[in-house]
Amino acid sequence: MTKKNDTGSPSVQIEGFTNRIKSITEHLTTMKKDHSGRRGLLNLVSKRRKLLTYLKKTNPSEYVNVVTKLKLRK
Repeated sequence: MTKKNDTGSPSVQIEGFTNRIKSITEHLTTMKKDHSGRRGLLNLVSKRRKLLTYLKKTNPSEYVNVVTKLKLRK
């Protein structure tokens, strides 16, 4: 159960990271030499992966909901 202005729960953070990752990925398709942007992208992917493992350990049902909603796993 998330409130309207919830920014701290893992599921909301994962959703925000996913949106930023998609945005940076689109940017990097056109700007191939943006190495600092690529490094930032790798940091975001790492943070999202850590939050996903945390969420999987603490709340497996929420983990499944987030993964299916964001289409992260195949």
